[in-house]
Amino acid sequence: MSDPIISCLIIGSGPAGYTAAIYAARANMNPVLYQGMQPGGQLTTTNEVENFPGYPDGVTGPEMMVQLQAQAQRFGTDIRDGWVTKVDFSGAVHKVWINDTLELHAKTIIISTGATAKYLGLPSEQHYLQLGGGVSACAVCDGFFYRNQEVIIVGAGDSACEEAHYLSKLCKKVTMLVRSAQFRASKIMETRVRNTENIDILLHTETLEVLGDGQVVTGVRVLNKTTGIEAEIAATGFFVAIGHQPNTAIFKDYLQLDETGYIINQTGTTKTNVAGVFVAGDAADHVYRQAITAAGTGCMAALDAERYLAAME
Repeated sequence: MSDPIISCLIIGSGPAGYTAAIYAARANMNPVLYQGMQPGGQLTTTNEVENFPGYPDGVTGPEMMVQLQAQAQRFGTDIRDGWVTKVDFSGAVHKVWINDTLELHAKTIIISTGATAKYLGLPSEQHYLQLGGGVSACAVCDGFFYRNQEVIIVGAGDSACEEAHYLSKLCKKVTMLVRSAQFRASKIMETRVRNTENIDILLHTETLEVLGDGQVVTGVRVLNKTTGIEAEIAATGFFVAIGHQPNTAIFKDYLQLDETGYIINQTGTTKTNVAGVFVAGDAADHVYRQAITAAGTGCMAALDAERYLAAME
């Protein structure tokens, strides 16, 4: 161990981690933040952010993360490269290993490792995702940009139905692609999308390729798995709603997780089942998954950590 004991160690960046750092630094907790494998989190892949308060003209995701990082550093946060590869929360002092080599000890830990959206993995999908040219995993975040346009959404669960219904209020037409013969969603959600006039549901349908002009999406090529017939569907937006994977696997031996891997926090707080360990953002939130809600829980986690430290004195 090369560092003295850290009062507040923040694992992960993004709106939750940086907001926690701002509050912790202003409370003289001398926070140390490790940015993780994706500094800035999911928002670094978001081209335009128009629903975060304080940006009347919008802002790009990467630009917002640069600003949040600068604000955290302004108050004295020690921001470092690297990611946590191992933890030990069995003792009074929490142990964390960075990049399998550096061992750190901390009095409090705020976990803001987020969740990673699942994608189909098609090269064409990833191409337009990286360009910000029409591929998204968040209808609430990006649906506004496709007002009065035709879009496609892939998925069969409750989240897919919810996002399809949300898009139907903005878009001229929503085509929903379901790989199997039936939905995985609850009956009430399935009924809702089936009864929405501008949602077209295609069962037994698999996405083969996201089509475009090299810069933006123009449609998709699909396969009907029953008939074997391929077809092209015109669309300007391609939404993927096949789930998220919380980045919490390294904590499973110590923290209570739900069946899908999200960290369980005590209701109304950011406290986990381990004293002195707190969680903020999408690592615990499988419902809202918004930048503003992540930032809010980052604030809560810092305040909870501050009160924990004060009680130790």
